[in-house]
Amino acid sequence: MQRIKDWPEAERPREKLLRQGAEVLSDAELLALVLRTGDGASGMSALDHARLLLKRFGSWRALAQASAAELCQVKGIGPAKAAELKAVFQIARRFGSAPLRPGERFTSSVEVFRHYHEQLRDHKKEVFFALLLDSKNRVLREVRISEGSLSASIVHPREVFGPVVRESAAAVLFIHNHPSGDPTPSREDLELTSRLREAGELMGVRVLDHIIIGSGDYVSFVDRGLMS
Repeated sequence: MQRIKDWPEAERPREKLLRQGAEVLSDAELLALVLRTGDGASGMSALDHARLLLKRFGSWRALAQASAAELCQVKGIGPAKAAELKAVFQIARRFGSAPLRPGERFTSSVEVFRHYHEQLRDHKKEVFFALLLDSKNRVLREVRISEGSLSASIVHPREVFGPVVRESAAAVLFIHNHPSGDPTPSREDLELTSRLREAGELMGVRVLDHIIIGSGDYVSFVDRGLMS
């Protein structure tokens, strides 16, 4: 089996990328550049390994979610290559969830979804955030309130409104994920949001919305008319 460096230059992934741009490379070619080397003993190239990985896991997202042990079950993938893959996917997640800066504003629920989607869609547990805002709905601070079980986060109004009081926030926006991938609000979500709205009204703090992040989709309580 030919090594990549023995291929015609125009067909080598690295040279192809430098000449034509990364967007022209196939999924397997991009992955081969991350893997860098093949396996001399078996004669398999980095591109062969990349194709095996994509075939085994079926999609980028499934590959990104695979553990190092699962990656190492693929022929030619040892701990070093598994670690490189895990690092690349973690970089991608962090790039997709850049930290909020004080003074930023969200003008719609879809903007919130786009910011938090990559950060939360693959999380194995429910994570609950409160976004503290000033009187002009500008971000003061993002507060991670809780991280729960596989199916539920544990949230109490005092944990939510403690930071609100300390930061003198005028409004708050709630965000959490559903590990199942289905953002449909549960009965508990509806009851919690009602309690938080009541607590906000007593304290003179506006509860602007509660947004549930799923896999590729979201639910905004305001958009669905669930805040009235």
